Amino acid sequence: MSERKLVCGIEIHQQLDTKKLFCSCESGLRDEGYGAYYRRLRPTNSEMGEVDRAALAQFQREIDYRYQCCEGCTCLVELDEEPPHPVNEDAMNTVLTFSKMLGASIVDEVQFMRKIVVDGSNTSGFQRTSLIATDGSLEVNGKNIGILSVCLEEDAARKIESDGNETMYRLDRLGIPLIEVATAPDMETPEEVMEVALRLGTLLRATKKVKRGIGTIREDLNISIPGGSRVEIKGVQELRMLPDFIRNEMDRQRMLLDIKDILNGRGTRPAEFEPIDVTEVFSECGSKVIRGALENKGKVIAARLPGFAGVMNGGGGNLRLGSEMAQYARTKGVKGIFHSDELPNYGIGNEFVDSLRSYLCLSEHEAFVICADREKKATDALRVAVERANIALECVPEETRDPLPDGTTKYSRPLPGAARMYPETDVPPMIITADRIRTIEENMPEFPEEIEKRLVSRYSINTQQAGQIVRQSRDELFVKISEASGMPAIAAAVLTNTYTELEHEGLNMGSVDDGHVLRMFDLLKAGRFSKEALPSLLREMAKGSDADGAIRALGIEAVDSDEASRVIAAIVKEREDFVKSKGQDAIGPLMGPVMGALRGKIDGKQANEILAREIKKLTG
Repeated sequence: MSERKLVCGIEIHQQLDTKKLFCSCESGLRDEGYGAYYRRLRPTNSEMGEVDRAALAQFQREIDYRYQCCEGCTCLVELDEEPPHPVNEDAMNTVLTFSKMLGASIVDEVQFMRKIVVDGSNTSGFQRTSLIATDGSLEVNGKNIGILSVCLEEDAARKIESDGNETMYRLDRLGIPLIEVATAPDMETPEEVMEVALRLGTLLRATKKVKRGIGTIREDLNISIPGGSRVEIKGVQELRMLPDFIRNEMDRQRMLLDIKDILNGRGTRPAEFEPIDVTEVFSECGSKVIRGALENKGKVIAARLPGFAGVMNGGGGNLRLGSEMAQYARTKGVKGIFHSDELPNYGIGNEFVDSLRSYLCLSEHEAFVICADREKKATDALRVAVERANIALECVPEETRDPLPDGTTKYSRPLPGAARMYPETDVPPMIITADRIRTIEENMPEFPEEIEKRLVSRYSINTQQAGQIVRQSRDELFVKISEASGMPAIAAAVLTNTYTELEHEGLNMGSVDDGHVLRMFDLLKAGRFSKEALPSLLREMAKGSDADGAIRALGIEAVDSDEASRVIAAIVKEREDFVKSKGQDAIGPLMGPVMGALRGKIDGKQANEILAREIKKLTG
């Protein structure tokens, strides 16, 4: 058996469509908030007296937090001014149902834990989470994927803005129930990870108790390659981007392993951190970054990195240790660092680079790193940058990284450990009784494949269409349209082909209200427009219109047969010579101009019949 090139597990976090987990507040998001409640959060010791490294790193950033409340969806529980209320029963039943769908072993007693989180996303400094089930499984493309755990937890607050050392959060999202599903590290290709995530999402939506839309489901990826380390990419929201994040992380770890080999081959030793004030070297430098720092009473601080030349930005751009160092440095509040592999550049000329080397007593092949900011901030930033450089001699560090829109990631914090968990004393344990499990088993939802079979059997659509409708969780909408309009074939084509085409145009079809789509089909059934107008109407509705507004905006109100005949007769008359030469063979070429002139105001079949009739009148 060949060595695995990728070891990957995934965690899915799905918001539930219930009230909040520990109060009776609504769980919708709000466009506006009020108030500005201040908090300064600190890490606490675990039961064993340890401090979690991720929480400590976050605390050391020295950021203050303010929180906005929202009408109808925040109360004293979210502000941590009141103990949590009893656990929401709908949320608990949903996670128990989902656990059964995965064949997982449900615990006898649910005990909530506190997970230390001091990044400001929880007013209390911790997130409440509970283990519900373990040892489940999921079959994807004939392969069994292990499910390590299913948990029920509360979602975090929403970050609204960040300005220097203060961050503003809104509390509308805090406390929304989340199902957290953690797979075993059984996936071996980026595409397999996406298939597993898709299957889990489909099963979650089959419960009919989950929220829909951007931000309601998030994926965390746990990735490692041979010789590398486990790295968590936290909070991916777009399913289609999963393979990109995985491939880029694999490339990043391979790059770091190459750097390790190069440094060890040179015999490079860990650099001793010795901050040196080199402000006088740059007193006349024209760099905007350096000038700005000096004008703000800052300094330029430098550190030596013997043996690191060429790996911070070298190898044809394939070695990028400098980027890793800069990401660590930014956690101390600086905008960035400069290192010798990228200079001269950024307004720092050769004369300043040569002067700095002379000042630091460095040879041409030795490296350095500098930071321009307030002295303490610059020194702290260089300290962690040098620490990151030294780590490169030993390993790929375990860490949590944030996803970026282009499929790459940036450093966030060290990977959390077990020290961040301790029991929640304000939420009593909950016994999961045999009667409750029996009730859950008696009311299990249809599995996706069962829904697909029902759609094919009852509405005579093909298997591929049914599968796509179910995967995209449009089966309920499809059924409503089909029952109300009697047009299942058209509904299936619209919800699969048309929706996909419009999404490829960049439109967010998830923003189109199901009620507006139902209304559109009602109007189609009533003859207000032809089915050819459906793509144009949906395109307009994706921009914010309802069905009636889209019809008015596009001017596609259906015309009667007399009006259609007049329009088509005029088109035939304009092309009289062509029609006389082609006879009925002119129908095909003329259908384009006819449908363009009528712009969805008439059905294609009816237009074809009228065109044939008008041609026959002219040709006899």
